[in-house]
Amino acid sequence: MEEKQERKKFFGSLAIPALLVTLMWVVKVAEMAFSVDLSPWGLIPRTTHGLLGILTMPLLHGGWEHLLTNSPAVLVLGTALYYCYPTLANRVMLISWLASGLLTWIIGIPESIHVGASALIYSLNLFLIVSGFIRGNRQLIVISLIMVFLYGSFIWGMIPSLAIPQHISWEGHLSGALTGIALAILYRKEGPQKEVHHWDDEEDDNEDDNEDGKEPTDDSSENTKKAPEKTAKEKPYWDVPMPSNDELTVQYRFRR
Repeated sequence: MEEKQERKKFFGSLAIPALLVTLMWVVKVAEMAFSVDLSPWGLIPRTTHGLLGILTMPLLHGGWEHLLTNSPAVLVLGTALYYCYPTLANRVMLISWLASGLLTWIIGIPESIHVGASALIYSLNLFLIVSGFIRGNRQLIVISLIMVFLYGSFIWGMIPSLAIPQHISWEGHLSGALTGIALAILYRKEGPQKEVHHWDDEEDDNEDDNEDGKEPTDDSSENTKKAPEKTAKEKPYWDVPMPSNDELTVQYRFRR
């Protein structure tokens, strides 16, 4: 039953990231099928018509290699987000999409066009990494370490001197990273928290009573307390007549 529930939870967590990747591929296939270039609809910093790119940027990609690079990352990071933070995932996804795009629009180089889901990917990645460590939850820390192992090298994409020669949007990467860190701090008290072990109060009381020399309070102790009450009306042991020698199993003979 638990395995079935885990499988159901996993595929439920995969749904929205898979839908997003499907949309990314549909857009690229449409570009190829109709021989159109949709990159002008990307994000253009500090221009009025470039504001539309905040919505369209994650769905547009410069080429098949760009799309093939971003698709697995969106699937992995998105599924991890919805699996580990089901109550926060929609908010984190939506804010990451919009806030990283808006910040890119503010700090980006004018007249440049930004396309791709990289800003969203950086936001999800940094949210998972930072959120896991600041919460102190063991399972989430493991997820954080996995994200560091898989996507820790993404940090180089935020360095202008390395990103610009490769035509990589370091502004988008940096905007996504800052958004993810901010969301991790903002929602640190929501969702899964550090495991807290609660000891049974009754066990603590029993231990305290035993240490003080008192009788335990469990059912067996009550039975032992009731036993003397039942035998209270019986004669004391010193008032019982001595049995005869014939009634004894072992007879003792004393020398005179």
